[in-house]
Amino acid sequence: MIDPGDTARHTRATADRPHVSFRSLMLGTGPRFARDALGPVLAFYIAWKLAGLGAGIVLGTGVALAAFFWERRRLRSGLGAAIGLGIALTQALVGALSGSAIGYFAPAVIANAIYGLVFAGSVAIGRPLAGVFASESYPFPPEVKASRTFRRTFSIISLAWGALLLARSAFRLLVLSWGNVDVFVLINVVTGVPITLALMTWSLWYGVHSFRRSAEWGAALADEPRRSA
Repeated sequence: MIDPGDTARHTRATADRPHVSFRSLMLGTGPRFARDALGPVLAFYIAWKLAGLGAGIVLGTGVALAAFFWERRRLRSGLGAAIGLGIALTQALVGALSGSAIGYFAPAVIANAIYGLVFAGSVAIGRPLAGVFASESYPFPPEVKASRTFRRTFSIISLAWGALLLARSAFRLLVLSWGNVDVFVLINVVTGVPITLALMTWSLWYGVHSFRRSAEWGAALADEPRRSA
């Protein structure tokens, strides 16, 4: 049985929010995610091929810096861009010290494995990391963030991302051990983009539909137009 008081609070919590739809979330998140994930990698690779390791490090780091400041100027926390910048700076240091493109890419592979463990660990402590990233794209009210639906939905999404990141890191570490940068970048793009895009698409779809089906928030969201849901 739904408490009328809870229903009233849920209605107030969702009254002033932007429209929730799969399309709006995908258009808002997808391009930024692709930029943060592939921008520095492709910038490094192109500059490395054309002008050498030093140019690749400078351009790859420059793209990561530009993405971070772009997010900050738009008053977003830029969490994804900040993580990308941290990885890019580590790559720049290791790449410069090792003097090799293989050394440049190694920290990103290791960081992704750690990232996967953090996703899984965040579920164990009841603070799913996927919910933190979701808050970058949609202004969830405090009542929503404290709800069971929020924790359950983003716990499932966090576990999915953790599994993908760990599996992808293991595979890329194997490819990187072959010592062929061209093959590594090709696999990074060809396998990374479709798989990551598919999981992102599912994550956004699942998040929207999970809230629509929930006993806590379904009634409040039922009044919204269901276009592009």
